[in-house]
Amino acid sequence: MAHRIGIIGGDGIGPEVVAEALKVVRAAGVDVEEVAFDLGGARYLSEGVVLPDEELEAIRELDAVMLGAVGTPDVPPGVLERGLLLRLRFELDQYVNLRPFRAEPSALNDGVDMVVVRENTEGIYAGEGGFLRKGTPEEIATQGSVNTRHGVERCIRYAFDLANTRDAKHLTLVHKTNVLTFSGDLWQRTFDEVAADYPAVTTAYHHIDAACIYFVEDPGRYDVIVTDNLFGDILTDLGGAVSGGIGRAASGNLNPDRTGPSMFEPVHGSAPDIVGTGKADPRAAVISAAMMLQFLGEHDAAERVEKAVAASEGVTGTTTEIGDAIAERL
Repeated sequence: MAHRIGIIGGDGIGPEVVAEALKVVRAAGVDVEEVAFDLGGARYLSEGVVLPDEELEAIRELDAVMLGAVGTPDVPPGVLERGLLLRLRFELDQYVNLRPFRAEPSALNDGVDMVVVRENTEGIYAGEGGFLRKGTPEEIATQGSVNTRHGVERCIRYAFDLANTRDAKHLTLVHKTNVLTFSGDLWQRTFDEVAADYPAVTTAYHHIDAACIYFVEDPGRYDVIVTDNLFGDILTDLGGAVSGGIGRAASGNLNPDRTGPSMFEPVHGSAPDIVGTGKADPRAAVISAAMMLQFLGEHDAAERVEKAVAASEGVTGTTTEIGDAIAERL
């Protein structure tokens, strides 16, 4: 049976790179039924809606979602991020944000092969906080970080499971336990307790600031990293920068329990300045599609897509030409 895939092209170059990703999926021989959703900045500007409830319910019934990118300068910050991206992650319980990074040795480093497991539904993005006396000289703004034992443990356990399948079998917790003595303490205690169930996995702990240095100077020391929502957001952008650029960075917003669909997207933004120019590199979207295929059980196709992307390194051209080059290698 065909996999029913929700397609949210979104804004800017989003539709362009998603089109190439789907081209590659079809070239890999995977049967998909595309269900398109008009969501993003353009829809908000024309109709004033971000994610209608009925469309959210339709998305719940799908096998997976492919997202291109959302965002336009005319939409105020936070409207799409909270109303679309975060709402999908929270409502569909996509509690793991998985971001792999691979790069051959270069002048910058000795090679990269690491995966960041970012907690995706709690932390400072949960929305706890508010204003007092807003707009006055005495204004107060609070933004709390929400961490539950349930949410932290399931993310950490996923990371241990993943590390246990990899050759290095190593997992690093990244946090700031010396300053964030409440949330950091919960993360560290949970990490240590879960580690007892995985004797084959070696572990380490790094403060977030130290991890940023190591990502630049020695990323080869990492295998799997697990961290909270905010630190993961920042650290994975840096991971993209040290492994070929943010334009090559892929991600999956996973519901490992499969109580709802998972969503796959390139990490880059909508890049409105290059829409229609053919300058957008679709590889991040294609790698995200390969992650989607892997999650859907299409392991052979996913592996062939990953190899085709690797074989296309060095290929230049327009967005469509790069997509064609990857598809031809399948």
